[in-house]
Amino acid sequence: MYLMKEVCKTERLSLVLLDSSSVHLVLDYVMRSRNFLKLWEPERNEDYFTAVYQAELLEQDAKNMDESQLLKWWILYEEQIIGSVSLSNIVRGAFQSCHLGYRLDGQQLNKGLMTEALHALIAYAFNEMHLHRIEANIMPRNGASLKVVEKLGFYEEGLALKYLKIHDVWEDHIHMVLRNSAME
Repeated sequence: MYLMKEVCKTERLSLVLLDSSSVHLVLDYVMRSRNFLKLWEPERNEDYFTAVYQAELLEQDAKNMDESQLLKWWILYEEQIIGSVSLSNIVRGAFQSCHLGYRLDGQQLNKGLMTEALHALIAYAFNEMHLHRIEANIMPRNGASLKVVEKLGFYEEGLALKYLKIHDVWEDHIHMVLRNSAME
């Protein structure tokens, strides 16, 4: 039995919170997506692809969510975890901003699923969390990811040179932003 709490339902998706008892659902997703995601994520050691490591990540995510530093929803589609959407580095006070993260099983591309999940997350961020800015940093060569945020109304604020190290290469990232116009 997995502890899975549905936080949002879209037309085709359930966006859920998972705890460490759901580690096998997450590990299944991580293993299915391993080759596809390695193009876009930092290099992972073999420990990352174990239930123990994924359970620790789920516990750390829960702690960060309890401390209001993170919001992470897993994407459930056709009874399978196919990705996640998250808001991290949540800063309150005068800033009211966060970073957007998202990843999807490579077998689920070009179906509009990520756009659907992010649309729900953005609505929650602006309407429930009352954030002012959501920032996404995307490698210029990741055209599919750029297309998703552009469809959602993000605009480019500039280029961050050598922003993140992906497989021993410091990659440039395009800084994309969406502002909550209701707060302006």
